[in-house]
Amino acid sequence: MIENLADRLVKFALETRFDDLPEVVIVEAKRRLLDAFGCAAGALEDEAPLVARRAAAKVGGDRGSALFGGGRASADWAAFSNGVHIRYLDCNDTYLSLEPAHPSDNWAAVMAAGEEVGADGRAWITAAAIAYEVQCRLCDAASIRARGWDHTTYGSLSTSLAAAKLFSLSHAQAVHALGIAGTTGTALRLTRAGELSMWKGCAFAHAARNGVFAAMLAREGMTGPAPLFEGDMGFCQQVSGPLELPKLGGPSADDWMLPKTSIKFVPAEYHSQSAIAAAFELRPQISDLTKIRSIEIATFRTAVEIIGQDPEKWRPKTRETADHSLPYCTVVALLDGEVSARQFLPERLSNPALLDLVSRTTVIEDPKLTAGYPSGIPNRVRVSLEDGTILESEVAFPPGHDKNPLTDAQLAVKFHGLVDPALGSSRAQAIWDRLSRLESDPQPHESISLLNPG
Repeated sequence: MIENLADRLVKFALETRFDDLPEVVIVEAKRRLLDAFGCAAGALEDEAPLVARRAAAKVGGDRGSALFGGGRASADWAAFSNGVHIRYLDCNDTYLSLEPAHPSDNWAAVMAAGEEVGADGRAWITAAAIAYEVQCRLCDAASIRARGWDHTTYGSLSTSLAAAKLFSLSHAQAVHALGIAGTTGTALRLTRAGELSMWKGCAFAHAARNGVFAAMLAREGMTGPAPLFEGDMGFCQQVSGPLELPKLGGPSADDWMLPKTSIKFVPAEYHSQSAIAAAFELRPQISDLTKIRSIEIATFRTAVEIIGQDPEKWRPKTRETADHSLPYCTVVALLDGEVSARQFLPERLSNPALLDLVSRTTVIEDPKLTAGYPSGIPNRVRVSLEDGTILESEVAFPPGHDKNPLTDAQLAVKFHGLVDPALGSSRAQAIWDRLSRLESDPQPHESISLLNPG
């Protein structure tokens, strides 16, 4: 019999061991977990994470897994709540391909499933490497966004395999988990169209919950639909189209996808990061920001489709819409010289001078820039001043891109900028120190409680 894709994915997940991972994968896994914790700390008091935490706590108890911000819940609900915290600021890592993704979203499932079975730090790293590999390879294989599905659909698959690995499921059980997760985890692209809601920052968290829940059911004996990918009315026919994946993992660093992901330096949709970087470069050249006549952003097709064409992007009313608006993020970077949580507060979103300049900003596709994607995210910002001066900056690899990675010092600046205001510098340093030793930590779940306020 020909091996189907579900069997192949499960075999990879269950056979991968910590000792198989190149050192760079281990190092980069820890850096991305540090980044995920920083993003979660920065979102502790935001409305959607608070809603998620309250809902999860209602199915809590002495067992289960810890929640960022305090409390406990069943592993699947902990994956959801913690996933909302990691994702909500739109500041966690990114992978760009036929389908874009934020693979550090997988960490919420890893932490929740890992704590339930008492997994050590080596097991966390292994499960995360598996999840990153599967999600990113699927993103390379097919664009589901083009077919109306949200990228988080792939997350149900990657998180179910991570949970199956941590739960030590048999091959048959893991195939059932993948079948359950894959048939129930398809998400509509509506999540990221028009005026965006809180759900934009929660959609992958739901996928993580779905993946863990599917593995929990399979562990107890539930069977799932098969063959998931090749079957009639299956995933390939209904969602992705044909999927061809290369060999997963391998002995060298180049064989693994985790180090090829990019860490964001500012909390905005990733395709805008290079436009923001260009705005930062131009700002010191403008002596009077009130003398800006107009702004033109030349970009690539994917950026136009995701963050540069909906009318709502020119007058965002929610944080979720604003951080997915190429014109807004570029203008606020130019005016404020920073992009942080402050730039998405209601009073900033409604500022007349800011909105006036956004209204004088145009977004166009440049075929040459489209050709440079996804190896880079090239954006060119052209600022016209009232005296006729034209200033221009083009950036393809912003700070944090895998071709321009953040140094540990830059990552620490981002981390402390998010964690210190929420929890204090000493607590932030304790989190940094503990997660930096993840591979030798026998009880890594204890680090989650370090994000409890007070």
